[in-house]
Amino acid sequence: MDNILDKIKQTVIVSVQAMPSEPLYLESCMTAMMQSVINGGAGGLRVAGIRDIKNAKKLFKVPVIGITKPDRIPSNYKEIVYITPTVKDVLDVIHAGADIVAFDGTQRPRPHNEKLVDLIKYVHINKRLAMADISTVEEGVKAKGLGADILSTTLAGYTLESASSPVGKPDFELLEKLVHETNMPVILEGRIWEPEQVDHALELGAHSVVIGSAITRPQLITKRFVFRG
Repeated sequence: MDNILDKIKQTVIVSVQAMPSEPLYLESCMTAMMQSVINGGAGGLRVAGIRDIKNAKKLFKVPVIGITKPDRIPSNYKEIVYITPTVKDVLDVIHAGADIVAFDGTQRPRPHNEKLVDLIKYVHINKRLAMADISTVEEGVKAKGLGADILSTTLAGYTLESASSPVGKPDFELLEKLVHETNMPVILEGRIWEPEQVDHALELGAHSVVIGSAITRPQLITKRFVFRG
């Protein structure tokens, strides 16, 4: 497991995801996107769903972060847990081959009253790395105490508890606090649009950086150019 951490250290990991309602969700499109970002130097992939996790592991030789999430993000997404929410989801991601299992690491209620500590336990039983997607320093500290191997700022600004997270730019303050207060690998993810932001994250001590929309969501990239008012 330490080898995986070494492989992704100070790299850009690309989140290659699409919703089933989007044109790029086609299996061939997602696989081509993975190949494209690897050709561009991605040090790892973050992918959602069993199909794409299996393809990422079968076709490519970079570390894979795997998650599950619903086919449609609910309108009350700030209030609920939906990223790899249950032990079953964790096991599905593991059986698909992911090197790192990412999950909602907040303290919000989980489906069926499942406990975060149990998700982490099953990740470790299966000798994988447990990555907690969190939105606040307090959540990160608690996730570390429960045994998480990696923290990620994925949910900053996307929970009720993180309403003060900056809009439209990365939460560097959260990153810096997590690095200093947890002394463990912290990944910056969320609202990264410029190469300089990657440099700044690494300067602040980020283990690595995950970029999604700025690279793999053409509809959002296009909107940045078209709707500038």
